[in-house]
Amino acid sequence: MDAERLLIAGGGLAGLGAALALRQAAPGLSLDLLEQADAFSEVGAGVQLGPNAVRVLRDWGLEGGLREVAAFPIDLQVRDATGGALLGALPLAQRAERRYGAPYATLHRADLHTLLLQAVRAEGGTGLHLQQRIGALELFPDGGLQLRSLGGPSWPAAALLACDGLRSQVREQLLADGTPQFSGHVAYRGMINMARLPPHLRHNGVTAWLGRRMHAVHYPVRAGQWLNVVVVVEGDLPDGPVGWDHPAQPQALWHSLGLLPHRDLHQVLEAVPLWRLWPLFGRPRVARAADMVRGPVALLGDAAHPMRPYLAQGAAMALEDAWALGRLLAAQGGGAAPDWPALLQRWAQARWRRCAWVQARSQRNGTIFHAGGLLRWGRDSAMRLLGPKLIDVPRLYAGPPPI
Repeated sequence: MDAERLLIAGGGLAGLGAALALRQAAPGLSLDLLEQADAFSEVGAGVQLGPNAVRVLRDWGLEGGLREVAAFPIDLQVRDATGGALLGALPLAQRAERRYGAPYATLHRADLHTLLLQAVRAEGGTGLHLQQRIGALELFPDGGLQLRSLGGPSWPAAALLACDGLRSQVREQLLADGTPQFSGHVAYRGMINMARLPPHLRHNGVTAWLGRRMHAVHYPVRAGQWLNVVVVVEGDLPDGPVGWDHPAQPQALWHSLGLLPHRDLHQVLEAVPLWRLWPLFGRPRVARAADMVRGPVALLGDAAHPMRPYLAQGAAMALEDAWALGRLLAAQGGGAAPDWPALLQRWAQARWRRCAWVQARSQRNGTIFHAGGLLRWGRDSAMRLLGPKLIDVPRLYAGPPPI
């Protein structure tokens, strides 16, 4: 067992964020990151970062890089998907800076991944290992562990951070709590070059369209040059292999909508040149610290607390996880190797309630967004009456909580 080495499984946003946070907190730490893919890359489309997540990037010294690739929306508008009526709006831009001390940003997921990867490489000292597919995990009674790579080497270590996503192989062995379950919702995702849209649709804002059993969201990415579009509908699991990313046909989207969208939304959807279909899977929300840590092994990001996309906080919670762990490590100084089980336990105690609350709030939003009947009437009436007070989430955006 390597008494000094810390392993990170997974080279996505959670894994790179953890590597950066820990490297900055303890420059002498022996740290290796294992990624199963042939190259460090990120698929997907857009991601929203509230002030809580931007504050984390600022703390890591990445705000300058963020401003080069992100858009900073001026507002968040909520509209009726069929009639087009404005139901409510929340000013962002200067208001977010003034109230929460950081902006609200939207960007391509690959741009955020690249920003983190470049920062990890610039810090130096972290082993970045590709083609390392997770195999068996062995925990030793006297402390430490060994992680086997399928078809590759074994990795002895003092501790392991599992950042290997929703279908985490580490979680499967550590918690044995079953596979993720299909939510009954599927997401159609696409991107549009802003130049292909009429001028009145090139809005530098987040727009959410709410309808019965569906909703759509679009916002600028790539420094405002592209528009990210997501349509979530209630439907069946697609045929074929179980996974999170499938090719999609536009006809299937129009059929799934079950409504005639407002002309603005119709124009946006028609302008998307290529659609991808993502079935949305989830797990029960975190209920205790032991759902995130067992001994020298911690689960971060989607491996611990996958988020429904209805609060746009999946990436943010992964970054907060990494930031909090880095702060705890920094607080104990740069001397002897940490007592990893004790440190990870303190981290989980500090994180699990916030993650569980965000999971619950996200799931509740999904119900509200897709509502019909009296619930829809009450939602629309409350939004028109309360406006920003109903849309804003101070408890969320004022975070992450101090460590």
